[in-house]
Amino acid sequence: MRSLTARSCAYWVTELAKIDSRLSVYFTAVAFLHVAKRSLRNGLNDELMDILVTLLGQFISSRLYPSNFTSLLSLDKAAKLMKVVANKSLNTMSLIEIELSKAYLYRALRCKDSVNGYIYCLANVYLAVLYYTTGQYQTAIDHCTLVMRSQDHSQCSSHVVQGELLPKIDDDIDNVLGLAVFYQHVRTAALNQQHQPQHVSVFTTDLFAYYLHIKYQSSTTDRHFTRTSSTAEFKRYEICIHDTEQLFIGDVLLFVSLSRLLKQTFDHKPVSQQSHQLLMNPTENKAPNLVELLQKSAVEHLTTFRQIVARDFGSEVTTVTTDFEALYAYKRGDYQQCLQLSTENFKRTPHGVPNLMTDILTYSEFIQLLDDDIVSLIALTVIVNPKCRRRGRLDNIGITQLTLSLYLMTQCQLKLRHSVTSLAQTLECINDAYRESDVMWTLDRLILKMIAHKAMIHSTLII
Repeated sequence: MRSLTARSCAYWVTELAKIDSRLSVYFTAVAFLHVAKRSLRNGLNDELMDILVTLLGQFISSRLYPSNFTSLLSLDKAAKLMKVVANKSLNTMSLIEIELSKAYLYRALRCKDSVNGYIYCLANVYLAVLYYTTGQYQTAIDHCTLVMRSQDHSQCSSHVVQGELLPKIDDDIDNVLGLAVFYQHVRTAALNQQHQPQHVSVFTTDLFAYYLHIKYQSSTTDRHFTRTSSTAEFKRYEICIHDTEQLFIGDVLLFVSLSRLLKQTFDHKPVSQQSHQLLMNPTENKAPNLVELLQKSAVEHLTTFRQIVARDFGSEVTTVTTDFEALYAYKRGDYQQCLQLSTENFKRTPHGVPNLMTDILTYSEFIQLLDDDIVSLIALTVIVNPKCRRRGRLDNIGITQLTLSLYLMTQCQLKLRHSVTSLAQTLECINDAYRESDVMWTLDRLILKMIAHKAMIHSTLII
């Protein structure tokens, strides 16, 4: 009933966990849908970003930073999220963390204090890494170019790219980080010194941008990246290496690694397995946007919650666990998968009185998962009676699992051009469900009447 804030979100996350950890699963799903809904209307703003950070478990106090250094706070939030992602496989949650990391890095670039060269360079390098991770290669190259064209690298050596924040993108980088740590260990042992406090798993920002730019272009088989252009660009990289007063061991190892790679590539010698894979698949991927990821993750959380309900209350009520999966399959256009799930759900769903534990309530957060026909029907009920969706009137906003299954079955059969016989069987099930439905559940009965009408019209037109 009220919009979330980062503070209220933190309160709900903490208090619900004290009551029952299962409630946190449902709350996370609804909160993701809440952020997605507001983002669709007005775009992703700073408040929504902070809500998502809270939901992802990254509580970061802005009081640690002076008010005139907001870019540092944004960089810190992005770094914390990247560190979480670095050791994960790319699932829906980690992709959300990546997209949110990008958003914080862009926020850092928008801040007035981002005019400092190291903030500009560091944010763009991390953006390049994240875009490459999600398959947006040209965008990654463009962010590297921005760093290379920057005139101010005076502070780049003191504000470095941290290896622990980098996701799995490049075997050579992983090897270099491992060798750097090994080098420090051997050096410390050989000199009989105490452990060095300095960090070795780091790279100078502008040098790392040069490495990524050349590596990305050679790996994606850019037509314009010829022997001549690569040699010229590598020469600029070499000059930058020589002009840097303080080099890290990682900088030197990456330079040597890239030098060998280019020699292998243009001498037509076998390249590494990863480079070969990239050469075979140079196409720019279309990564899902944050709203799509939030919706998908919400469905995953809602499905988990259904499974918990089925486990804990299975002896009291039959619960279908894949109703939201079917709904989401229809939304993304996978009608065959939706039809299969919905048919199975219909067979398992008990007929009769609605059950509030398993019904789908069409609050505004859930509207975005529904198709235009149901949304239009809901709008018509509001036009007829503006008070019908007031708090407490669950019978006017609820859809039973049975009705949802029949609705999706009918829509998928129409989309997939099923036979009249198949539609006639579904129509018979719809009429049976309507006769058995609770007369108080207005929206549920209206949906059944609507799909029965659509099925009959379609069957008549075919005949």
